[in-house]
Amino acid sequence: MAVRAAVLPAIGAPLEITGIELPDPGPGQVRVRLAAAGVCHSDLSLSNGTMRVPVPAVLGHEGAGTVVSVGEGVTHVAPGDPVVLNWAPACGACHACALGEVWLCANALSGAAGVHARTSDGTELHPGLNVAAFAEETVVAASCVLPLPDGVPLTDAALLGCAVLTGYGAVHHSARVRDGETVAVFGAGGVGLATLQAARIAGASRIIAVDVSPEKEELARAAGATDYVLASDATAREIRALTGKQGVDVAVECVGRAVSIRAAWDSTRRGGRTTVVGIGGKDQEVTFNALEIFHWGRTLSGCVYGNTDPARDVPVLAEHVREGRLDLSALVTERIALEGIPAAFENMLAGKGGRALVVF
Repeated sequence: MAVRAAVLPAIGAPLEITGIELPDPGPGQVRVRLAAAGVCHSDLSLSNGTMRVPVPAVLGHEGAGTVVSVGEGVTHVAPGDPVVLNWAPACGACHACALGEVWLCANALSGAAGVHARTSDGTELHPGLNVAAFAEETVVAASCVLPLPDGVPLTDAALLGCAVLTGYGAVHHSARVRDGETVAVFGAGGVGLATLQAARIAGASRIIAVDVSPEKEELARAAGATDYVLASDATAREIRALTGKQGVDVAVECVGRAVSIRAAWDSTRRGGRTTVVGIGGKDQEVTFNALEIFHWGRTLSGCVYGNTDPARDVPVLAEHVREGRLDLSALVTERIALEGIPAAFENMLAGKGGRALVVF
């Protein structure tokens, strides 16, 4: 059956909106009709080669929709069920999974090398990050499908698949923000805005948003920021001035650039924690000297997918949505058609907006 999709023909090439031939689900697979898909910076990183992916590929990894049909052996969802896509399903058998660190599963992206669909001329297509959500419909492994709890609008639920899980997990699982602590969030894109909301939910007493764009201040404050700082060489000094010259307890970096990682580190208090969520390139080198590591006693940690277990955390996030603590719609800055994805990529490169949402 032919459906429309956004195909990456080669690394560095523009996306092509075209028809693809999608097979019926086989054993252990689920076919999903997409309601919405978020346009995440990771998709841009895949298209430009920062993150490697077999090509040609159908991109898109943040999505939600309705089950159309299921293959043999699938019992946890049925046709008609609303679902969230999980682009990094844990295998449950590798060393990381045995340690309970499912976000570091060695086999989570093994499905990306498989054949997902074909173009009209028979060219094989891969699923960019397992789920190929930039399409009207997709066929995924059953482990990539999570039932959507009641009370969450289906289109907005797409954001649970990456941005919200990542931001929430960075605050609650990686940095482990405690009630009353101060937090700085570097980057006010989709993940950054989700991180700001998560910091508010955690009870942070002061939440400082940092971004290069003055236009994002309103979005950041609506998400929970108490202060807004324009990124500059003086960012760390400004943050210390806002926190009694101490620095914040926690800084979360959502950009993936050496300069912002270094600024986040410099903005934390002695003994503070810096969590890096942003995905940077190999050219982004961050340097520290041995004396400052000893003197400041800070912790610097990476954070993959928010250090979350989607099966455990999606129901928690759904409860926050139902109780009005988490506003998914506030993370969406524009709702676009499939054809609007290339322009959304350009906006991300220009540092504009929070999260574009493809609505089918």
